[in-house]
Amino acid sequence: MDKFSAMQAYVRVVEAGTFTKAADSMGLPKPTVTRLIQTLEKHLQTKLLNRTTRRVTVTADGAAYYDRALRILGEMEELESSMSHAKANPRGRLRIDVGASVGQMLLIPALPDFHVRYPDIQIDLGVTDRPVDLVGENVDCVLRGGEITDQSLVARRIGEFHLILAATPAYLKRHGTPRHPSELEDGQHRVINYFSHRTGRPFPFSFEKSGERIELTGQHVVSVNDSNANLAAGLAGLGIVRTTTFMAKPHFDSGALVPLMLDWCADTIPIHVVYPPNRHLSTKLRVFVDWAADLFARSDLIQHKCCLPQPVAVPGNAAACDRAEVTA
Repeated sequence: MDKFSAMQAYVRVVEAGTFTKAADSMGLPKPTVTRLIQTLEKHLQTKLLNRTTRRVTVTADGAAYYDRALRILGEMEELESSMSHAKANPRGRLRIDVGASVGQMLLIPALPDFHVRYPDIQIDLGVTDRPVDLVGENVDCVLRGGEITDQSLVARRIGEFHLILAATPAYLKRHGTPRHPSELEDGQHRVINYFSHRTGRPFPFSFEKSGERIELTGQHVVSVNDSNANLAAGLAGLGIVRTTTFMAKPHFDSGALVPLMLDWCADTIPIHVVYPPNRHLSTKLRVFVDWAADLFARSDLIQHKCCLPQPVAVPGNAAACDRAEVTA
């Protein structure tokens, strides 16, 4: 039995859901794929798949075998990528996870450029804001904002997101335009709090100006733990929203949101590419990490902290402060 071919066929069947689709993706006749799986099950003396007329599903043993087989095949790809031809033409599959807003607004629109450079790399992109177990879920890398607390992982800082406060014109008409951070706690204004996935506690609003630093929580009517929901709440007029400049800019341009207190600088959020520690970083992952670092360094949407154009005049907002650009 060709164990390697059987392992490849089994992984394809699990991922495709049917023998027919798996055979098509491998360029093999369906009877050949069926025979490989049957031989593998006989060799392992266990049933890996439950078969129906429409679809196949994995058994408990089959799920465990799939996870290990996927890692072995990945290691084989990495071994091949260490050869000279593969270094010049990296190939294989990359499993990447990214937050929803970053994926939709920054990463996915730029992927055609990556594909032109590396046409033989296939990307499986998970788009989620939840914490990901890189080793347990067999993910090659994640793009995440914030400080990295798991010291067992390798994290490369590729830039930083800049935060800005904003509100709808309708909200400001009802509640007035705040000119100082302290006004967010005077009972007149409401903020939209963003709370931690891990602790459930809200992240404080932080401001700096001329060496003075202020931290506060503010009063809220809604608190969220997702960046898109956070922005949606702000656009709905539920309070003053703190969001990233790259997410806010289209709404500043349209007039749906008004930037606030631009003379006070909000904190930045570092952005990292995070991956498990390995003795050998595969060529396909290395080129993606380098490409992502260059992408974030060049992005016009995230380079400036407080210096966005002001399409809507806001009385009391002084000239924006000028802070550092994204660092890779």
